Amino acid sequence: MLLEYAGRVRRLKGGEAETTNNRMELMAAIRALEALTEPCAVTLYTDSSYVMQGLTEWLPGWKRRGWRTAANKPVKNQDLWQRLDAAAARHQVEWQWVKGHSGHDGNEEADRLANEGAAEVIAGAA
Repeated sequence: MLLEYAGRVRRLKGGEAETTNNRMELMAAIRALEALTEPCAVTLYTDSSYVMQGLTEWLPGWKRRGWRTAANKPVKNQDLWQRLDAAAARHQVEWQWVKGHSGHDGNEEADRLANEGAAEVIAGAA
């Protein structure tokens, strides 16, 4: 992930073995927000429809229903959704969806970092 503030850039990357793309998309947003040392106004860009829809559409209903879906099933990745909800609550977050691999400079750099993080996990497991 890429954090930019006042002309300064901080690059973070990572990965986990035995995980899913959705969990890693959630972790990227969580780590970005948790890396901020004080509450602030943030524009968070994501190419993940899962993260975007979860935060802007599904989350309020899940919370109202006790972390159950509209079909009354447990919410997948509830642990991370709760962590992201808590991290986002500390800030004024404007969520922006960008199409992946569409030439958006920040998104392309974040994708490169994500791939590096995944490769490091794979190399460490070998």
